Amino acid sequence: LEHVIAGKAVAFGEALTPAFKTYSAHVIENAKALARALQNRELKIVSGGTDNHVLLVDLRSIGMTGKRADQLVSGVKITANKNTVPFDPESPFVTSGLRLGSPAMTTRGMGVAEFTEIGNIIADRLLNPEDEQVANQCRQRVAQLCDRFPLYPHLTTLVPSLV
Repeated sequence: LEHVIAGKAVAFGEALTPAFKTYSAHVIENAKALARALQNRELKIVSGGTDNHVLLVDLRSIGMTGKRADQLVSGVKITANKNTVPFDPESPFVTSGLRLGSPAMTTRGMGVAEFTEIGNIIADRLLNPEDEQVANQCRQRVAQLCDRFPLYPHLTTLVPSLV
């Protein structure tokens, strides 16, 4: 249990720093940019937007389940997960929503412009579920973003591209 206490102490200490406050503001700003990008493509966001690090896309308006949407975005290397929406007619194993978050990509250094692009990639894939050419283009766009914002910049010469 000491390791849990130590971990919490480090996290609380980090949360007190000005850098964490700046990071948190960027996480929220980026989530809002992602929500706007999806809304601009006629995808509905539950509650009309977000005030925190996550957003929930209501897929009923495009006739898609959360399970299918999760498979589609996972296929282009975007991590999301199916999630129920208010008054969801689908079971919790299928759902009508897709949950997206901004912390991981913000940690990589992505900003509003990149989150707008990510929103467009997601919309392109969801609105063209049977088009493999669109899927390939989406995968390439994701790979380009990941190449620009590597997880470990000092290892980029050792790590092959995602595509």
